[in-house]
Amino acid sequence: MPETIKLPERFRHLVTTPTSKNARGSERQTERRPRPAVTPTPTVPKTPRGQGNERGTIAGVLVEEALRYAERRGVARIAMLALAGIKPATLAAPLARVSAAQYGRLWSAVADALDDEFFGQDSHPMRRGSFALLCHAALGSRDGGQALTRIAGFLRLVLDDLQCEIDTDTTRVRIRLADADTDAPRPMFAYATAFIMIYGLLCWLVGRRIPVLAAHLRCPEPAASDEYRLMFCDAMFFDQPASYVDLAPDCVTLPVVQTAATLKVFLREAPANFIVKYRNPDSLAARIRRQLRQSPPVDWPDSEDIAAALNMAGATLRRRLKQEGATYQSIRDALRRDLAIARLADTTQTIAEIAHALGFAEPSAFHRAFRKWTGVRPAAYRGMRANA
Repeated sequence: MPETIKLPERFRHLVTTPTSKNARGSERQTERRPRPAVTPTPTVPKTPRGQGNERGTIAGVLVEEALRYAERRGVARIAMLALAGIKPATLAAPLARVSAAQYGRLWSAVADALDDEFFGQDSHPMRRGSFALLCHAALGSRDGGQALTRIAGFLRLVLDDLQCEIDTDTTRVRIRLADADTDAPRPMFAYATAFIMIYGLLCWLVGRRIPVLAAHLRCPEPAASDEYRLMFCDAMFFDQPASYVDLAPDCVTLPVVQTAATLKVFLREAPANFIVKYRNPDSLAARIRRQLRQSPPVDWPDSEDIAAALNMAGATLRRRLKQEGATYQSIRDALRRDLAIARLADTTQTIAEIAHALGFAEPSAFHRAFRKWTGVRPAAYRGMRANA
């Protein structure tokens, strides 16, 4: 493969989402509409901009991981954060979160700065534009099995230290992430970067989320293991002899349903469009999130009622959530946080209206909670997003 890959201009910025003239016009029209009055009973919030119910946010620790690889190559973090629209103060909070779109822009900024879509985690750079070529190579596949074979073959050409191998039988499809260095495992972020690209592309090609059965990694368990379990699955094991991810076996027979036309949209919005979309939806925490999204926050049930709605005892719900490293209250808080971020980013509601819709008794309580979540005030976060 040549040292530098040149692509048509439309593929140069793979992970940015340009706003069309029509979209900008629509936003201006929305801004001219009168703001809705606060009503005694808030309606169920609509998910902004047509995103699915699994829209979520990314932990600040993963932002720090991406920044660390840029800084190792002499790239200033402040420049990367500015391009991503992330305020430095946001990452100062212990539980900081950013939107999937912001993380996608950061991914793009780091890849541009390093000319490496694998963030310098391999001795052979994955030059900018490689992922677009990978998508074109896999698009002509007849089914998921052939697509995986082409993905693995392509990655063998562009990476030297981490090789993708596919092993299939009747019980599972195994994606092996083999290290060239058998003595020392790669960092978790390297395995996750490879998995996100392979799995996100495969799920998009066949048009559905493929169940992840288990994940075994050679690396020690990272501090952000709960976040990685959202990306992979609950059955995730560390300090293992080999690194691999097992998928449901029927994925190899699923037909590829995408076309050249849909590929243009996919590349324009990647990776923000699949970083959270194909997260593990089978966990109890994910089921609870979906249940809560069916009603406004002011009407969210207590733990006993949500357990009854899911046909289990309250004690069973608490025990299973503990096994997943969560509590019912932490799920409610995280969902309220994600709804707040979405509303601040994508609506013209006032801070008081958002606070009321999310079930806060007073705007001041919302201000305190939002600052704890993100490290900045709601108004400052909205201003940051507007400037970005």
